[in-house]
Amino acid sequence: MAVPKKRTSKAKSKKAHWKRKAFFVQKKSLSLAKSLLSGNSKSFVYINNTFIEDIV
Repeated sequence: MAVPKKRTSKAKSKKAHWKRKAFFVQKKSLSLAKSLLSGNSKSFVYINNTFIEDIV
């Protein structure tokens, strides 16, 4: 006979949701940092200080 599972508490579900959000933010920021370091960034404008010194 099937037995229903116990309900997850609000605190546990909120904590799991917060951790999931933090994981995706961390993943996105790491990806952006890698693209900046490799020079393949397409969605982020990064002005290098040496470029500014060459202009002035």
